[in-house]
Amino acid sequence: MSQKETIHISVASNNNYAVLTAALLKSVICNHHSKELIVFYVISDKISKRNKDKINTLASTEIQIKWIDADKILKEKVEFPLDNSSYPSTAFLKLLSPYILSDEVKKIIYFDVDMIVLGDVSELWNTDIKGYPVAAVVDIVKVVSCSWGGLKNYQQLGLHPETRYFNSGLMIIDVQQWRDNQIPEKVLKVMHDNLEYVSCADQYGLNVIFANNWFEISPLWNWFAHNYHPKPKCIHFLEIKPIFKSYKYDKSFQKEFFKYLNMTPWINTPLKGDYLRLFNKAYIRIRKKLIKVILSK
Repeated sequence: MSQKETIHISVASNNNYAVLTAALLKSVICNHHSKELIVFYVISDKISKRNKDKINTLASTEIQIKWIDADKILKEKVEFPLDNSSYPSTAFLKLLSPYILSDEVKKIIYFDVDMIVLGDVSELWNTDIKGYPVAAVVDIVKVVSCSWGGLKNYQQLGLHPETRYFNSGLMIIDVQQWRDNQIPEKVLKVMHDNLEYVSCADQYGLNVIFANNWFEISPLWNWFAHNYHPKPKCIHFLEIKPIFKSYKYDKSFQKEFFKYLNMTPWINTPLKGDYLRLFNKAYIRIRKKLIKVILSK
C-alpha cells in the first residue's frame, strides 16, 4: 500500500493515561470514513503489557497499532528539561515522532492523549500546510506576550508581543524538515537555556523555535473543553481530565469521551477520585526537585 493511502498518527502516553489513549484511538477510528489505512504509533512510557493488550483490540485490517518503547528511541545523552511544572517527561516524547518513522514517510499527525477526535482525520491529513515545518492551532493565550501564559521572556528572545502562540497538543509535522533541521535537539536546547521561563513543557521550546514559522489551522481541530461548541472536530481536555470526578468543564464533552471509551475494553470505567490526580502532580514536582538537588552536588 502506498504512502498516499496511509495516514500516520503518533501519540505518547504513560500507563496512567492508557485509558485516555484508548478513547482517543477509538474516536479517530469511528469518525474516519474514507479509504486510507491508519497507522498509530504509540510511544510508550512504561505502559503495562495488560494495557497494551487492551489497546491492541482496537486494531483491524484497516487500523494498525505500532508500539514504540520510549527508552529504545531516546538518543544517548538526551536530557529532558527539569522545569517547575507538574508535566511528566511523557510530554516531551512527542518531539521524537519524526524518529520513529521509516524514511519514506514525510508527514505525521501528533495528538495529545487527552483528546478525542470527532472529525474525519483524513481532512486533517490532507491539509496543505504550505511548506511550513509544522501546523497547529492558536493556543488559548493567543500571543507570546499574554500575561498569564505565552513566553515570559519573549522580549529577551527578540519576539514581537503579537507573535502568535500555538498549542502543541495537535500538530501536523513535516517529518523531513524536523529531521534535517534537528528540531527536537533545538527545542530541548532552548528550554535548557531558558529553564526559569519554561511553562507548558515542550510548548515553550516549540513556540520559540517555530516563532512566525508555522501554519495555522482551524481551532475546531483543537477545541479546548473549557468552552462549548456544537461541532468541534477535536476536543482537548486541558487540565482536569474527563476520567476524574472533579472534571468541571463542558459535560456534553465528557459524555462524548465516555461514549468512545465504552467502545473499548475500558467499558463502564468509574470516575476516579481527585486524590490520584493530585498525588501524581505532587509526585512529579517533588521528583524533579530532588533530581535538581542531586545534579547540583
